[in-house]
Amino acid sequence: MENAKLTLNGQEYEFPVIVGSESEIGIDFTSLRAKTKAIAFDPGYGNTGSCESAITYIDGEQGILRYRGYPIEQIAALASFTEVCYLLIYGHLPQHDQLREFERQITHHTLIHEDMKKALDAYPSTAHPMAILAAMVISLSGYYHEADDADTINLNIIRLLAKMPTIAAFSYKHSMGHPYIYPRNDLSYTANFLNMMFNLPTMDYHVPDVLERALNLLLILHADHEQNCSTSTVRMVGSSRAGLFASIGSGVCALWGPLHGGANQEVIEMLEMIRDDGGNYRKYVDMAKDKNSDFRLMGFGHRVYRNFDPRARILKTSADEVLDALGVDDPLLDIAKNLEAVALEDPYFVERKLYPNVDFYSGIIYRAMGIPTNMFTVMFAIGRLPGWIAQWKEMRQDKHTRIARPRQIYTGEQERPFVPIFQR
Repeated sequence: MENAKLTLNGQEYEFPVIVGSESEIGIDFTSLRAKTKAIAFDPGYGNTGSCESAITYIDGEQGILRYRGYPIEQIAALASFTEVCYLLIYGHLPQHDQLREFERQITHHTLIHEDMKKALDAYPSTAHPMAILAAMVISLSGYYHEADDADTINLNIIRLLAKMPTIAAFSYKHSMGHPYIYPRNDLSYTANFLNMMFNLPTMDYHVPDVLERALNLLLILHADHEQNCSTSTVRMVGSSRAGLFASIGSGVCALWGPLHGGANQEVIEMLEMIRDDGGNYRKYVDMAKDKNSDFRLMGFGHRVYRNFDPRARILKTSADEVLDALGVDDPLLDIAKNLEAVALEDPYFVERKLYPNVDFYSGIIYRAMGIPTNMFTVMFAIGRLPGWIAQWKEMRQDKHTRIARPRQIYTGEQERPFVPIFQR
């Protein structure tokens, strides 16, 4: 393929063209400033490729999502979350013995240090669980040695995968004033988390199979999503050679925002508002279409997808299964289905390709499972953890990685003299 040509102030410059394995085209501007003294201006980095990656492929126009080449529809139907963790982090599906050993290691690292529990107890019961999660993840660096050798990195990867659900469940128990339920080695990754969340010393709690399957599915669908805000944050922090725990903690903080990990919570709040207003969903559809209204339908449209989010199709079926199995008659689901039906037929939404995204249904499922809304983003973080780890690991192994250092266009005052208020 020919080089790309840029003309600036009458001078022509050439830049190499990079072609990905799915025929994605990028212009290599790494020498742009050196050649032209100019920079590429791209707020939000929506048109900027920050790295080359072999982890996740998205085609937003076609509604395609693949992990390491495997379609999300097949993975969601056939894989366990721990299998997906192994795939994303190590680049290939595990053999049976490899998966069993991987799961055994995770199971035997689920406990957190008792001193960490004391730190958690110091938080007020009203503390947001994402604040606790971010702090506890970063504090792991105070308990476990970090180094650049493969054995230490792999051990810390296991520790993170094992301990994050424990930290999350403990933060929930702390907010409720309930005693902590310690992890169990005889349960699966997802069942162990649900047991730590909902069991009590006075109960004989058994995790319903439908909830174990639903959580496995939700975590898989959130496991990675290319260079989104939190993943890019993990890579940016890691580019300074910051350790695994600090880098993942930065991803937790980035995910916390309502425009990223908090979107499914906003969907639930929107549906509750419509319900409390009599359930007239068409009124709110009309408001969303009114250019003079500030109201917008949450859970519709996506920064990447210009087609139906493939994860939303999968979760729609799961939402029906969960609510039917639990006997839940949730009016929010009926409102959600009606909103989706209108949006898929209304020319306003069809022309703008505002299809339901993954956040539209995930919150309803979490709500049916008994998980409070302030824990929704924590659930997202647990699911996204293997993707963050895989991206951090890939970035550290790339010999061409440079410390992230974006440029800017300065728009402030030009040089001017400083006039002191007081003469000294």
